[in-house]
Amino acid sequence: MTWTGSELAHPTTRIATVIPSLQPSERRVAELILAEAESVVELTAQELADRAGVARSTVVRTGQSLGYRGYPQLRVALTRELAQAAGRDHDYGSSALGRIRADIDALADSLPQISAMLSADAVDRAVTLLVGSSRLLAVANGLSAPLATDLSLRLTAIGRPTEYVGDAIGQQIAARQLGERDACIIISGSGANESSLKAARAVRASGAALIVITSFASSPLVSLADVSLVVAPARATFRGELEHTSRIPHVVLLESLVEVAASRLGDAVVETRARVLDILSDNLSD
Repeated sequence: MTWTGSELAHPTTRIATVIPSLQPSERRVAELILAEAESVVELTAQELADRAGVARSTVVRTGQSLGYRGYPQLRVALTRELAQAAGRDHDYGSSALGRIRADIDALADSLPQISAMLSADAVDRAVTLLVGSSRLLAVANGLSAPLATDLSLRLTAIGRPTEYVGDAIGQQIAARQLGERDACIIISGSGANESSLKAARAVRASGAALIVITSFASSPLVSLADVSLVVAPARATFRGELEHTSRIPHVVLLESLVEVAASRLGDAVVETRARVLDILSDNLSD
């Protein structure tokens, strides 16, 4: 797979979203860039090829897979990204609070890249399905599960009733009972969670539309989707996604989708939100 996202996306963001789909030799080059970016920018294509144990043509092809004309353009873009990051460096110390502040800074730097793989057409189609489907089912498993719970509550609160089923088998049952005018949104950071894949196949069998939100452009879930929204992961590798499972980029996207859906629903949202506020007020204690 080659890069189809924003031209403004950083090299590390591009690598993070397409690395599972790269050829094994290209993946070695990409992983070396992620692991040793500061030293890689000083290397020629041949030197990088020797370091990665691949042919020089593989280095060139890797740059092209990431959306650059070749390695020189990738090298320049990587230099620019490192320079921008260096300008933001701050030593918060080794205390627990210092580590937290450093993590927050790193996350803040990654947030502008969230939309790097999104296209206007895909987002518009997703919102149209969220708003216009007769029934809407939200599905997620593992550490993505809370996001589906939150999404169903948020959409329901703006007048777009959304079902959520927590049990994996129950998800398949609910998905199989959807119809052609219905839709299901599945959230999975890896795009490879087996329970979510089974639910996705049940959606496909039902004839309903399938929206997928994930971190990787080439994944089993994306291959099943009618619409896929790929969110650049906070960590730049598939291993990082599995180990740290940051869902903050997904939360940001989902909250924005809810607000866009609310704008599409029109004046009815005002009345619905007023009723929701009444309920919330009634459940607050002194």
